[in-house]
Amino acid sequence: MTLDAIRITTLTPAGGAHDWRWTLVHDLPQHLLIWTTRGQGRLLLNGTRRGVGAHNAIFVPAGELFALELSRQSIGLMATIPVGTEVRLPQTPRQLRLRESGPIAELTGFLDAAGREAAAKRSLTQDALDGYMALVSVWLRRQMAEDDHLPQKQNAGARLSARYCARIARDYANGMSSGEHAEALGVTGTHLARACKTATGHTAAELLSQRILHAARAALEDTDVPMQDIARHLGFGSAAYFTRYIQTQTGKTPSQLRKAANPRAI
Repeated sequence: MTLDAIRITTLTPAGGAHDWRWTLVHDLPQHLLIWTTRGQGRLLLNGTRRGVGAHNAIFVPAGELFALELSRQSIGLMATIPVGTEVRLPQTPRQLRLRESGPIAELTGFLDAAGREAAAKRSLTQDALDGYMALVSVWLRRQMAEDDHLPQKQNAGARLSARYCARIARDYANGMSSGEHAEALGVTGTHLARACKTATGHTAAELLSQRILHAARAALEDTDVPMQDIARHLGFGSAAYFTRYIQTQTGKTPSQLRKAANPRAI
């Protein structure tokens, strides 16, 4: 299936061999809808961390920083929707906790039907998926408008954390430190670190490091781009510094990570 296609997949809980793809903060070039039907965990979204349970609908717009940790017992579905689709999607990240059986059955039905359509691979499958995602989008926007699902007002620290997360989603590879990002936001590094720690459980430096590490591991394990080019793209002064960083964060060298992901790569 092409990268610009709507995809419906089974939710894979964190804890497997590639849990870093979920648990490290990152952003995606596509919109993502996660529908949990069983299990629990934690979600970092819009600069704050909150709990996740059964019947949670999580909408993550493209380019929005997030991380997700789920128990091994978690199950659900995911819809990945490319940017530029004609489906009218919400513009803001949201987590909806559903309790009413009607809306739960509706969303489950839409996604189950879309999943069967995607698996069948018939003619006009993408047209059908566009239709199902249009129904899902209507469902999302209706639920977001309900009084029970209106977002809670963020305090000043959470708003600062959200602004910082937006910055590092966009600028994590420019070589700036968390202190330099704090200066650009008009606050001290200490104040930013405290605000992020309270809102997300991670300091500003840890959030930035996680985003860089996610990009580094994805490049090492999913591509054959030379390591020195990855290091330069991510703002490291040298390949040696990049190697020390990866080894400190993961306990393995970049070469070991690449070889473990694809034994034929080296």
